[in-house]
Amino acid sequence: MQDMVQQLEKLLTEASECALIADLTTDKDKRELFAKLSEHYSVLAAEVRKAIEQTAGKS
Repeated sequence: MQDMVQQLEKLLTEASECALIADLTTDKDKRELFAKLSEHYSVLAAEVRKAIEQTAGKS
C-alpha cells in the first residue's frame, strides 16, 4: 500500500506543477496543454486515492 501512497503523492505533485506551468506560460498552446495535463494527473490521482481507500476498507 505504501507504493500506492507514493504514487498518489507523485501524481498530485505532477498535477500541481502542470497547473503552475499553465498559469505562468504566456504561450496559449502550452497553457492549454499543461492545463489538460494537470487535469489528467488530477483524475489519475483521484483514481489512486479511491483504490487506496478501497484497499484500506478491506483490512
